[in-house]
Amino acid sequence: MRVAIYARVSTEDQQTDTQIQLCRDNCKRLEYEVHKVYVDNAISGAKTSRPSFNQMLDDMRACKFDCIMVTKLDRIGRSLQHLLSLFNEFNTKGVHFVSVTQNIDTISASGRLMLHIIGAFAEYERNIISERTKEGLANKIGVGKRGKDTKPRKRRGGLKKPTFYD
Repeated sequence: MRVAIYARVSTEDQQTDTQIQLCRDNCKRLEYEVHKVYVDNAISGAKTSRPSFNQMLDDMRACKFDCIMVTKLDRIGRSLQHLLSLFNEFNTKGVHFVSVTQNIDTISASGRLMLHIIGAFAEYERNIISERTKEGLANKIGVGKRGKDTKPRKRRGGLKKPTFYD
């Protein structure tokens, strides 16, 4: 079986080496041929368009490999809707999907079930992170260097109240 390995990290501080090595070791154990390794660095899994990911999909459509292998499902995407559309296309093209650390292999019915369950949890996790970030930003409003404002600050500039003398 010809395998495309896909690795992705979200920030420049992270490395894809471990992901790639885990996939290569799995291919060696299963006696699969590595067609190509596709890598996207510093790109969020929430984005549906990524340079190497797009190249991998083009190669898949050209029938250059039989299987896509990743270390974890969230490397390929975080939106359940996106994942389901991808796996529908994989199925149509006869391309299998393997997630090494989560024991997902779409060759079996149980592997397909696990894929759907974990995909739902990946989207849930992403939504929770987004909600927490929004809550954190909302709590920062009105907080300066000295902490939360207890009384309104005086405005500088502007018009002064007129004084009347009788």
